[in-house]
Amino acid sequence: MYRMLRELLRLGKVGETPPRTERDPSSASPRVFRHSLGIRHVDAGSCNGCELELNALGGPHYGLEQAGFHFAASPRHADVLTVTGPVTRHMVAALQDCHNATPEPRRVIAVGDCACGGGAFRGSYAVMGGVAEVLPVDLRIPGCPPDPDALLRGLLQVSGERING
Repeated sequence: MYRMLRELLRLGKVGETPPRTERDPSSASPRVFRHSLGIRHVDAGSCNGCELELNALGGPHYGLEQAGFHFAASPRHADVLTVTGPVTRHMVAALQDCHNATPEPRRVIAVGDCACGGGAFRGSYAVMGGVAEVLPVDLRIPGCPPDPDALLRGLLQVSGERING
């Protein structure tokens, strides 16, 4: 029993907040994180490279949920639409329906080179082009695929616009 007590005293509280690092999104100014930001992700025809980087944001290294961001299952609960891949002809109506179901004020983020301008698939008979040809885009995050740091910076930028403006 004494061994366990010594171990408890050595480790401290289990619920203590970890020390903040420069990559920790919760170490940013608290004004940005006053509200939570719901993200609805739409894959408009991508190769899933950008989705892998978006999934990395949910891991312990980036701590997306600690920053107040969460992925919403429905566009009705989202503040931001992230769209990856070139918009295929079959996805135009679904993407517009998802955009219309998202409440105002909503933001649209084009993630990756394909979503920004069509990428390697531009000019194909099945591709309409980038997201901007179908929806109004508020922020473009280029890269093939963009790294999680760039994605997090984009989300921070959009959340600051949403709260401040």
